[in-house]
Amino acid sequence: MTGLRVVWDGSFARVTLDRPGVRNAFDADLITDLRATFEGFASDAPETLRGVILSGAGAAFCAGADVEWMRISVGLSVEDNERDASAMQAMFAAIDTCPAPVIARIHGAALGGGMGLCAVADIVVAASDTSFGFTETRLGILPAVISPFVLAKIGETHARALFLTGGRFDAVRARDIGLVHEVVPDEPALDVRVDELVEELRAAGPTAARAAKAMIHELRGADPEEARRLTIGRIARQRTSAEGQEGLTAFLEKRRPTWRG
Repeated sequence: MTGLRVVWDGSFARVTLDRPGVRNAFDADLITDLRATFEGFASDAPETLRGVILSGAGAAFCAGADVEWMRISVGLSVEDNERDASAMQAMFAAIDTCPAPVIARIHGAALGGGMGLCAVADIVVAASDTSFGFTETRLGILPAVISPFVLAKIGETHARALFLTGGRFDAVRARDIGLVHEVVPDEPALDVRVDELVEELRAAGPTAARAAKAMIHELRGADPEEARRLTIGRIARQRTSAEGQEGLTAFLEKRRPTWRG
């Protein structure tokens, strides 16, 4: 793959944006590879894939769109731009709907499309010196493709404040608006915390973690009656599943469930 590295660590996949010379900026190949990788994860069994760690090589997590890729886009037709935007939207959707939990390890900078990656990750941890920004309007364009994912994450009020100016902000503000869940002092601390989160996910039932994520997606926009039916059905099925029975039995017997070894 061009600009993307995938390494399996037991039942966890470590996916690294690997274009450090351009601060892991997006081009057509990286977008295609990310989409294909995460769509491939959808077919992995819960026991095979317990989680995904998404990170960036070099000095920054992701600096948005590649300058040369943007240069090529100048003068493209509306139809050509719609095709490019559709490919990027499909990539974000593939990450957003990945059945396994996704941890994002953020450092250096997360700008433009990099903000979209933060929005579609389930757990986001950032180093304190990371710079964030929806910088598109400063280029005369819009954070359009990422906006549905970002609005679901930070809400309309913060989007209004940040989309319009395109200004950069720090990790503390990113945490305060809900884009980031945790801020740690530096990259060594970032690695420690990500490893701790991996261990926390190992403690969760593989199908239960996936079912919890799927339930959150299903509840988006559900009316109260739909939400009632959905949640009742979800808990009933999980309780009677082999994993649910094992987890409850292990708790009562004061032992580790089988998925924890």
